[in-house]
Amino acid sequence: MTDFIEVATATETREAAVALAEHVVGMRLTGSAQITGPVTSVFWHLGQQGTGEEWRLVLLTTADRYPELEATLLARHPWDNPQVTATSIVVGAASYLRWLSESIADRPAGPTPSV
Repeated sequence: MTDFIEVATATETREAAVALAEHVVGMRLTGSAQITGPVTSVFWHLGQQGTGEEWRLVLLTTADRYPELEATLLARHPWDNPQVTATSIVVGAASYLRWLSESIADRPAGPTPSV
């Protein structure tokens, strides 16, 4: 059985979130991406507490695709140390999970889409 996961990150702008989403969906590293925001984040950064507005990006994929997805997100993300975390999907509609598997199994033909 394939292990399905939900991967989360955030960006400072909606445009940056859309660019990341379009790139990783285009590479078929994820079957879909959902962008919500703006959201307010409270955090520690460089030894100080901060508050900021962010756009949350949730990506649905499989555990075996995670390493390449993580590497791609880290390479293309505008921040030096972005959140990239994964949570297991414990259960889901069989037809949806089958679609997700099929969506990321097909590699795009030709050059990798650029953003």
